[in-house]
Amino acid sequence: MNAITRRHATALETVHVTVPDEAVEAYESALASVCSTVGIFEADDSQTVWRIEGVKDVGLGEAALAGALALAAAATGIAVPLDRAATETEGWLARTYESFPEQRVGRRFAIRGTHLAAEPPGPRITLTLDAGIAFGSGEHGSTRGCLRALEQVAHRRPRRVLDLGTGSGILAMAAARLLHRPVLAVDIEPWSVRVAADNAAMNGLRNRLACRHGNGWRTPAIRAGGPYDLVFANILARPLCTMARSLGSRLAPGGTAILAGLLDAQARMVLAAHRRQGLVLEDRLVEGHWATLVLRKPAPTW
Repeated sequence: MNAITRRHATALETVHVTVPDEAVEAYESALASVCSTVGIFEADDSQTVWRIEGVKDVGLGEAALAGALALAAAATGIAVPLDRAATETEGWLARTYESFPEQRVGRRFAIRGTHLAAEPPGPRITLTLDAGIAFGSGEHGSTRGCLRALEQVAHRRPRRVLDLGTGSGILAMAAARLLHRPVLAVDIEPWSVRVAADNAAMNGLRNRLACRHGNGWRTPAIRAGGPYDLVFANILARPLCTMARSLGSRLAPGGTAILAGLLDAQARMVLAAHRRQGLVLEDRLVEGHWATLVLRKPAPTW
């Protein structure tokens, strides 16, 4: 039973908060802890206030959501009300389908929902995803930035590839297809690991993706598989900063890290944390308000 089928049987609600720039990361993480889909939208024309909106099953995870919102408020010093609205399942699905046309990203990739009719193979690498799973669908600026960055570094032919915080598995699948390499895909959420594995099977990549549940760089599978020639980390700005030292030590000399999940305004903070670990900036890609950093670990000169 896929994600869309399950939602036919449950009542849905939309929850949202409105927060300034500095609180986006914490509140996005809070809603993502219980919502099956989370989006970030401009709340006004100032580009400094944001509406974070999620869709969840009615009554599911209320205690967890309350705790996550309390933590977000404590971490940012900004407490905001949570607004709710009933969401008609059939209407939500129709809007989801309508808002998820084929996504063409960069020169090489096309992302298509399962609700779209199959097309004959074309020049682009086509990845198919369930339109009911909004995160990692190719629409978000962070995902698009990572795919564009992958195109730029593919000529290096990295052998050991890690997708840390894999979500839907879209970046791991894109790397497996483009590079013809196995990819280790890890996420802290068991549900995401199952989704990524299902997507890998649906795209004929079951044997190239190793989908594992784990908590960051402490994950046994990650520790056993490095050092890595290419690492994707499409997470959030502050966790990226916290994990910079681990990334620096687990990235192979000459290896590349593609970091995303950060607003353009947060890029300087994330870059500084990784420069302290000896990584150098190769490129900075911007999609809307979202930045993707392409970093490299210098190889020895001897």
